[in-house]
Amino acid sequence: MQMNYQPPQDEGNPLEKYTINFTELAKKGKLDPVIGRDQEIRRVIQILSRRTKNNPVLLGDPGVGKTAIIEGLSQRIIDGDVPDTIKNKEVLSLDLAGLLAGAAYRGEFEQRLKNVIKKITDSEGKYILFIDELHTLVGAGSAQGAVDASNMLKPALARGELRSIGATTTKEYRQYIEKDQALERRFQPVFIDEPSKEDSLAILRGIKEKYEVHHGIKINDDALIAAVDLSTRYISERYLPDKAIDLIDEAAASVKIEVESMPTELDEIKRRIMQLDIELAALKREKGLELR
Repeated sequence: MQMNYQPPQDEGNPLEKYTINFTELAKKGKLDPVIGRDQEIRRVIQILSRRTKNNPVLLGDPGVGKTAIIEGLSQRIIDGDVPDTIKNKEVLSLDLAGLLAGAAYRGEFEQRLKNVIKKITDSEGKYILFIDELHTLVGAGSAQGAVDASNMLKPALARGELRSIGATTTKEYRQYIEKDQALERRFQPVFIDEPSKEDSLAILRGIKEKYEVHHGIKINDDALIAAVDLSTRYISERYLPDKAIDLIDEAAASVKIEVESMPTELDEIKRRIMQLDIELAALKREKGLELR
């Protein structure tokens, strides 16, 4: 039998515990620059500026840059490059894994989410809540008689007290969100297509400095072109620009290891010598025992 959850007297600020402040990260320069996607970011801003149905949902394949659009929006808010309707707002990303972590008691997850929603609605429009993998909220925490998390969002969305941006794939949107008409009609779809090879190359050129600083190496333009071409040719199950970025990151890490550690060939020879030394010592011990 599962015990009912009894919340402690003071749980602290739920927004600090269960959300990530993207505008704060943008202010500190911790977000990667967003190259392109101006049209999609403007569309998100346009929907957020509406009086009703002002909750965008980004629909696109994994890795096409849905989260990057939210990062671009956060940077524009910090730069003041947004209309007055969303000026000085803060974009918070809901940490669903954090909400679920350690929620052993019935109602504990729901109480955490309720605290987050209440803090946002009490702020009178200060915050915009980003919910990545929106479809996971449909049924989240619903085991053993608990309330479906999406049902907790609907009243605040309907009253206009909660301004939110969702993100999911088109397939999962149709499978989970469209079936829940009360939730579906609160959101306005924004379709995010996979960028072209040319646009992906521009994105890589825009963020390469971050990877150069992290790995302490220089990444030339030929490497970026090769990353886009090779990832397109050989990694068919994933999408640009994510797969090309992964390729650059992996290659840079490999080069860094080669530069700072012993060359692979020399390392293999050294380990082979160590292995032979161990075998020789074992043979000597064995021979010594035979002589006795």
